[in-house]
Amino acid sequence: MSALAGELYTSRLMLRPLRAADFPAWSEVRIRCADYLRVWEPARPPDAPDPSTDPVAFATRCASRDRERQLGVAYAHGIFRGRNLVGEMNLSNVRRGPFQSGDIGYWVDQRCTGNGIAPEALLAALGLAFEQVDLHRVEISIIPRNSRSRRVVEKLGIREEGVAREFLEINGVWEDHSRYAMTSQEWLERSDELQRLVQG
Repeated sequence: MSALAGELYTSRLMLRPLRAADFPAWSEVRIRCADYLRVWEPARPPDAPDPSTDPVAFATRCASRDRERQLGVAYAHGIFRGRNLVGEMNLSNVRRGPFQSGDIGYWVDQRCTGNGIAPEALLAALGLAFEQVDLHRVEISIIPRNSRSRRVVEKLGIREEGVAREFLEINGVWEDHSRYAMTSQEWLERSDELQRLVQG
């Protein structure tokens, strides 16, 4: 299956779109890590169904991600290590025309942090963005106090461009975000080096 059709591979990981059958695994991770993840993510509207506890809501979420992929506006992937779901890596807000850009966001199971999973999955998403989706630029926005996520981009030497004030509403609070970016030219120059950083 081609990358745009869904699957990406690294030395240890497979990234693919989530499907309705993944609900038990996704639910287990999201419920177990709820407190850990809540402080970094937008709050769910109080009247919206919870996809971590509602299989219909999860299936709807998967179908929405599939439509986004077909439209070429977002490419969402679950991160799998062996048979275990260990997080998500998403290329979203793909903008064409003079922008040719997108945003990358990710989360990893709390039990798996510190094992190099996020940098490895991020490298796969960058390859997708620049080599398959043909973007010119990607951005990664991180709450400054989220030291774990910042270590991911810093390990790869992704350029920091500054702080966007009150950039996103996270868990009910407008949070500043440090903004990191890479261009297709930087990817062309550094992709081999980045592979070595992840493998080393």
